This record gives sequence, C-alpha cells and structure tokens, in this order.
Amino acid sequence: MTAGGRWRVVVAGAGIAGLACAHRLLAVARERSLPLDLAVLDAAPRPGGVIATERIDGCIVEGGPDCFVSDRPWGIDLCRRAGLADEIVGTGETHRRSFIYQGGRLLPIPEGYQLLAPSRILPFATSAILGPAGKLRAACDLVLPRGPAVADESLASFVRRRFGRESLERLAQPLLAGIYNADPERLSLRATMPRFLELEQQNRSVILGLLRARRRAPAAAQKGVSGARYSLFVTLRSGLQTLTDRLAATLPAGALRLGAKVARLDPGGPAAAGGQPGAGGAAARWQVATYQGQAFPADAVVLAMPACAAAPLVRPFDERLGGLLAAVPYGGAATVSLAYRRADVAHPLDGFGFVVPRCEGRRLVACSFSHVKFPGRAPEGTVLLRAFLDGRTAEDAGPGDLEGIVRDELRDILGITAPPLFARFFVYPRSMAQYEVGHLQKVAAIEEGLLRHAGLAIAGNGLRGVGLPDCARSGEAAADGILGQPGVVSLAP
Repeated sequence: MTAGGRWRVVVAGAGIAGLACAHRLLAVARERSLPLDLAVLDAAPRPGGVIATERIDGCIVEGGPDCFVSDRPWGIDLCRRAGLADEIVGTGETHRRSFIYQGGRLLPIPEGYQLLAPSRILPFATSAILGPAGKLRAACDLVLPRGPAVADESLASFVRRRFGRESLERLAQPLLAGIYNADPERLSLRATMPRFLELEQQNRSVILGLLRARRRAPAAAQKGVSGARYSLFVTLRSGLQTLTDRLAATLPAGALRLGAKVARLDPGGPAAAGGQPGAGGAAARWQVATYQGQAFPADAVVLAMPACAAAPLVRPFDERLGGLLAAVPYGGAATVSLAYRRADVAHPLDGFGFVVPRCEGRRLVACSFSHVKFPGRAPEGTVLLRAFLDGRTAEDAGPGDLEGIVRDELRDILGITAPPLFARFFVYPRSMAQYEVGHLQKVAAIEEGLLRHAGLAIAGNGLRGVGLPDCARSGEAAADGILGQPGVVSLAP
C-alpha cells in the first residue's frame, strides 16, 4: 500500500478470472477497511471474455461455455457470493446420456464410462462402439501392471497402454476433444486428468479403481453417468453471462475500463524514476499503459488474460518469464447455435448431444442438444442445437462459411434438411490453453519467476485449469497472492 494513501491495483482482463479477482479484492478491502483504487481494463467492448449469452426468439444461446462442474467448488461459491444461488440449475432429468458418432449412426456412450475408462462392466461389454478385440484389449487393464514412473506422459499414451488404440480413437479422443479441443497425443496426463494416474498408482488397474470408487459412492450419485457424471454439471437459469454481468456491476463507478487494451507494463513507473508520485505521495511499483494513451500507476498488477497475451507485456523486463508464458500453446474454438422447429427434426434427440471421433473424418467436433441438456433453453416446440468446431476449421473456412459447414454436418448426422429459424456463430481464436506434456514443470517455473516481481500476478486459463471454476479460482488466488506479499498488504486482520 502507498504510504499514507490508497492501495492501487490494476487487473488487466475482464473475463471470469479478472472479475473474480476484482470481486475478491473488493471483498477483502471492505473486510479490512483498506483504501483501494481499482482499475479493471479490457480491450473488448463488454466484460465477460469468452462467456457470452444471447437471447434470440425465446432461446438462451451460449457463445462460450454453457455450464461448469459443481465438484470443483469455486464456480458455485462465486455464484453464491454474487447473489446468484437461486439461478443455479442442473441438467435435465430425462435423457441423461450422450452419443458417439460412428459409421453414420449415433451410438450411446456406455453408462458409467468416465472419459477414459469404464466404471461399469456390463454396459461397456455390450456397447456397439468397440469391437470384440477392442473390448478385450480394454479389459487387459484389469491385469496389467502399473506403468513406468515417468515425469509425465501424454493422455494418448496413457489410454493406449492401459486400454488400447481402439478405446483411444473411438471413445477417449472424442470425449477429450469436447473438453480441451486438442490433440491427446500432446496433452499432459498430469496436468489434465491426474485422477486417472492416481487410480493407476493406487489400484494398479484404473478400472478396478473406478469400480471401487463407484461402490463407495452414494446410490444417487451413480445414476445417469453415460459418458459423464451429468448430475455434476450446472449452469445459470438465465445464462452464464448473468454471472459476469453481475460481477461487473459490483465494481465501483469508473473502475471498469472497456476498449482499453494494455500496451505496456513497466516496473517502477514514472514516479520511481523521478516523475510525479502516485496517490498518497509514494512511487508506484508498476506503470500500466494502454494503446488509448491511458496510464495507471499501480502497487499491484494482475494479468488476467491468456498466457500468450501476457507474454509480450512481461518480456521487456523479464525475458525468461515472458518466454515461459509464450511457450503455453493456445488453440481456437468456434460454436454455432441453430434453432429449428421440432417438426423439422426427425431424430428423437433423446440425449444431451454427441461427439465425433477424429477418425470419422468429419469437420464437426461435437454437438449439444441444448434444449434437452438444460431446462428453459428454448420455447416449447423449438429445438436448439449447439455445434462445436475446432479453431483451425473456423479460421480456414472464415466466419461466413461456418453456418454452411454445420448445416451440412447436421444434415448427414441428424438428417436435418430444413433451414434453421436462426443461426448464431461465435469464434474465439487463441482462447483454449493446451496443457502439453511437461506443462506442470512449465507452471512451476512461471510461478518461481513471478516471485522476482513483487505485486505481479497471473490469472486465467493458462496455468492450472481451463474451466470456469478453475479460472475463477485463479483470479481469487491472484488477489490473495498480491494481498499477502511482503510490502504490499497483509491479509491478517
């Protein structure tokens, strides 16, 4: 805190991580009676980042994530603290299953199959997704020894050695693409799915570990788990942007600066170099400048943005740290939402959606039946579908071609030939962090590098989790980190 003055914090980024960070800073400032000057900067014309909800003809259309998991508590907790507890809703009670597209058919994912491995034997054994040889190879997990002790391995390597190539191509890869939209040959097991590594280490067999965990779980928690534990998925009744809008509305007047893209981040600032001092007469630790010519002296700065966007801001004063941030790869993503009259869709849509294995050679990654997945997404008699494409397809095709691509895919897969009532697409280039093999070592080096710069923190999806709860947690952890740094301010009362 500035001597005798106010404590100045700049949060660069008004996505869920930046807004959660600001919310935490304001809460602690009230609790501790800390005089706080807060600026939240974002280049976009609205807060929320990739979280975007639109209401079109009675439909709730999500442009980014449409839900989050409740077993990672930080998302639920943030909604409650924002006064949105009554808005939280779970998935629909009927048709709690999903499908795999294979050979022109939609095949149900075996009940109890959890992303990489089955937790129930009979549904897996009777599924048509794998052939007899593929099922026998997957069953070898029951007798295989533990894997070698290595620093890290790819998700693809883990699935192949435990369950075989067919399980990887037909089940694990498409299900993982629905979460990370990335190549499992490159994704880190430890950084993305450490639970399965722990199951192997503790039980030798992953399947045995899942069976034992299932026996210990309450009966209610075992129902409706075709491909995912659907009871864990929640959203907000009026859309996820309700959360980011609420958080933005709680900021002090003038704190949120939209259309303010950060151009430079300099340690010391002009006050430390002999210029005008910051508020309270003390030199600023940091100076943040925007492309619009605004300057913000700050005692602490949180870069709540993709690691690849933070890298060029950090590199001028710490080449190594900037290089580590730039080394976190990012991929793009695109969603296309289409509404149809129910009478124009012959398929029963008796599930939450489907995923498409890469080996099928299609351009669609996945499709959610939004009106089935969550209540109140579309009016009676209307079908709302949300299709997912990878970033490369979106970039190569161009935004104007996305609707056509998706309609062609849905015609082949679901038999829909009628024009949609409306179509809305969202494209997010370089928005999905890819946690490649060795990612956690990279994270450790980044966090060690940040220790050299008092009052500087990183938040967002670049380090320790890509979902809404993890991003919210990263923002709150960044707030706590700068609050507790020596010479900044203590969290102690």
